[in-house]
Amino acid sequence: MDLKQLRYFRTVAEEQQVTKAAKRLHMAQPPLSQQIKLMETELNLKLFDRQGRKLELTKAGEILFEKAGLLLQEFDEALIEVRETSEGMRGKMHIGSTKSCFSYLSTALNTFKTQHPHMTYQLREGDTYFLEECIKNREIELAIVRLPLHSEDFNILTLPSEPYILVAPEAWKISNEEGMIDVEELRDIPLMLLHRISGRGQFELIIEECRAHGFEPSITCECPDAAMLLSLVARGVGATIVPKSTLDAFPFRNLKSYRLRNADILAESAVIWQKDRYLTKASQRMIHTLETLKLENLPL
Repeated sequence: MDLKQLRYFRTVAEEQQVTKAAKRLHMAQPPLSQQIKLMETELNLKLFDRQGRKLELTKAGEILFEKAGLLLQEFDEALIEVRETSEGMRGKMHIGSTKSCFSYLSTALNTFKTQHPHMTYQLREGDTYFLEECIKNREIELAIVRLPLHSEDFNILTLPSEPYILVAPEAWKISNEEGMIDVEELRDIPLMLLHRISGRGQFELIIEECRAHGFEPSITCECPDAAMLLSLVARGVGATIVPKSTLDAFPFRNLKSYRLRNADILAESAVIWQKDRYLTKASQRMIHTLETLKLENLPL
């Protein structure tokens, strides 16, 4: 049994049909079927059960699928490490960011691209939970996200914390003091808040802060996309609460922001990457770039 056969086996398992798997692998169906039969003969057990037109993994097949995935991932990472040793800083970096952290990413990329002009980038956007899953599935290597995390499987480089601000339509007159508002004054304001797909995040922090000040906020909309919320605010639909840098990253017109004067919460962000997994040199350098910007107190 070799790595090529393991790739064939995993593709058939993912597609649940030899025909679809052969098409995905750009090969004919008979040779692929033969390779699966050879594997089953060598192991002296069945890897698939046929259920109608679909192939389903047996218990033994499920174990092999999981273990083969780990072996292939380690092999692919070994190839990347070998190539980097000889080729240096070239290739494509896979990185993610929440929209509310986009200002951190844009600053870091601007610095990084000057230092490493031959690098290219594939960017993935989503909320913290989504990006955690992308890292686990090896779709990206690292991400800039808002804390807290859903999982403990990551290394963390914390970035500077920042205040939350209320962002409202410019036409609304909601505060007697320019640029400031007490948390208690949010009581009667229709709020549209960032809410993760899964897990605890900014939504829960803001709700709890309001409750600590003695009231239940009026939530009219929940959404994981900061840019979408700010667009709705600009159209007068409601107000939102976001980290200060989020508004700087998406400067919509017709908006006015207010600092929450007596709030006890801060927006916290971090760079995260999988524990016990090889990081490409590019990703290691990106983490170093973000750490340097943080230590030098440069705007992130």
